[in-house]
Amino acid sequence: MKKNQLILKRFFDFLFSILGLVITFPFILIFYLIVFFTSQQNGLYKSTRIGQHGHPFTMWKLRTMRPHPTLNTTVTSSRDIRITPFGRLLRRTKLDELPQLWNVLKGDMSLVGPRPDVPGFADQLQGDDRKILSVRPGITGLATLAFRDEEVVLANQTDPERYNREVIWPEKVRLNRYYLEHYSLSLDFNILFKTVFGGTISVTKKSYPTKT
Repeated sequence: MKKNQLILKRFFDFLFSILGLVITFPFILIFYLIVFFTSQQNGLYKSTRIGQHGHPFTMWKLRTMRPHPTLNTTVTSSRDIRITPFGRLLRRTKLDELPQLWNVLKGDMSLVGPRPDVPGFADQLQGDDRKILSVRPGITGLATLAFRDEEVVLANQTDPERYNREVIWPEKVRLNRYYLEHYSLSLDFNILFKTVFGGTISVTKKSYPTKT
């Protein structure tokens, strides 16, 4: 991505994150209070993710899960027993991601880009795949569109962690590479439009088995 593209991208990120926070803050507050009173937990959840140039940062989400004494995995399916009833609604509509507008405003993230991985996955990037870390991670992206129903797909696998590791994650890396190699501001706007109103982009159209 060229320097002038990065500057213009950051300008739009800053502008639209402010606008987005102004518009969505009342909803974020309402959702926060619902989570707090229904789960007796902090309505916000923070997670360490790997950002631009491999630097860790704190990513914010609305809390959708409760702790479980024995279940400890970063792979989440739609049948995960840790997901709360209201959290299931937030996850299905992606509204749990709204607090990440704050991450965008701060400069940790972008509106569009590769989704930030948890520590461990990003370490597995090799060779040219590491170029993915040259840009700010995004709230949405090509991989987000392609795996809009990722949790449902994972729920129908006999080994969700293995399927994620061997099928989903490599495909996300491919899509993230494609995004970097074909970047344009119009692509960003197209991804944002499809994220909000539904649909895919031709490069993301690939079917994934519902069961293995």
